[in-house]
Amino acid sequence: MEHHTLFQCLLFISLMYYSTHFTTTHSVKIPRLSPIPQWDTSLHHPANLDAETDTENIKTFYYKQVLDHFNYRPESYKTFQQRYLINFKYWGGANSSAPIFAYLGAEAPIDSSPIGIAFLTDNAASFNALLVYIEHRYYGESVPFGSREEALKNASTIGYFNSAQAIADYASVLIHIKKTLHAPNSPVIVIGGSYGGMLASWFRLKYPHMAIGALASSAPILYFDNITPQDGYYSVVSRDFREASETCYQTILKSWSEIDRVGSQPKGLSILSQRFNTCRPLNKSYELKEYLETFYASAAQYNHPPRYPVTVICGGIDGGSFGSDILSKIYAGVVALRGKTTCNFNALTTPSETALGWTWQTCSEMVIPIGIGNNSMFQPQPFSYKSFAKKCKKLYGVSPRPHWVTTYYGGHNIKLVLEKFGSNIIFSNGLRDPYSIGGVLENISDSLVAIHAVNGSHCLDILGASATHNDPEWLVELWKKEINIMKGWITQYYVDLQALKLKG
Repeated sequence: MEHHTLFQCLLFISLMYYSTHFTTTHSVKIPRLSPIPQWDTSLHHPANLDAETDTENIKTFYYKQVLDHFNYRPESYKTFQQRYLINFKYWGGANSSAPIFAYLGAEAPIDSSPIGIAFLTDNAASFNALLVYIEHRYYGESVPFGSREEALKNASTIGYFNSAQAIADYASVLIHIKKTLHAPNSPVIVIGGSYGGMLASWFRLKYPHMAIGALASSAPILYFDNITPQDGYYSVVSRDFREASETCYQTILKSWSEIDRVGSQPKGLSILSQRFNTCRPLNKSYELKEYLETFYASAAQYNHPPRYPVTVICGGIDGGSFGSDILSKIYAGVVALRGKTTCNFNALTTPSETALGWTWQTCSEMVIPIGIGNNSMFQPQPFSYKSFAKKCKKLYGVSPRPHWVTTYYGGHNIKLVLEKFGSNIIFSNGLRDPYSIGGVLENISDSLVAIHAVNGSHCLDILGASATHNDPEWLVELWKKEINIMKGWITQYYVDLQALKLKG
């Protein structure tokens, strides 16, 4: 680190088959937290096409954001341009104190959110709501220090990149918007998915004066500090595949040792490279296993209707269209979902800003201890904090803080704590989503509500109606529950506001 900037180091690593866990030995990744599987468009839930017509109503704004909300050192007062988008189409206006729906951006640019998060546009008209989308610092155009290279240069510049600063940013932007629009009495509901869902729930807890409620979709706020079993994520992935097909599950279970066996033979890596149509020759068999682990995990996480990727993969594996041996069946599963591509994986690519940013976030505060236990379709790989911390320290020069999330936001004994303290949060989860194992799945109180769908997947509820509007009835019912709760919050807010005016 003494002779290279952090940005250059990350770029070099990415060219050597960059992955979320930046390791040269096989270890479990911390899977991305994102409503949309941006690394594999074949898993994308088709949003309502009507949402695309709303792009002409989206206006882009920039807020002069302070670098550091929590210190008074001279450098804390530096500023950067934080981007936010507004859709005015449905808003009832400030005079009627019409509500504001604020989508809290997460580990990606905000550009695709107005279309990708179609739940907002699907329902904005019935609420007369203003739609606001706020970009997370260090992503998209909301980058401090003038450029991404400077922002990621070293631990001093990247140190302002954390969730506490982010939700303070959101509070500042929302205050600015309400002031600019002369809408002091417009109630705000914050909405987020995955990491953004965590931010939404934490925002409601930390800034209750700024938002009357939060919809936290697929927010694994309990997957920290060993509250959730470390093997939970991959146990759900395995359960999804087993429920889809027992023979598919067994084939995958047997495939790891077969990959190792073939890879250990003379010219075995070449055989594997050809069999799986890799973009570059394999150097180790773990490269293939790592790809397949991510492939299966992503399919389970984003097991959206109507395609249901897990079912598609298992259909390919069980069909055995490329041969009856184990590896041919596994390859058939890959092709079934991805199609016949020029090559399947490990191409040389430039790292995305999301990959760069999420690596830092998981190496600093978002330490989600995911490992693989003995009872799954994967080879056991327990999470080693010691190994994880060593790699993070080597890359960034600072150590992770695995207990900080639960210290700052809570998580332990959550029902006991939040029952008397929190209110007006919807925790929604799809139980086919591996991250749901770390979510809030039981009601904490009458206003801290857990809604889940047995067949649901990651952030499915906030992606909105499908283009054909043939969504399953259980999903439609889930939307109705969320909408009714949100309308209840707003109705009560107006009652309280009127009572306050009469007192005044």
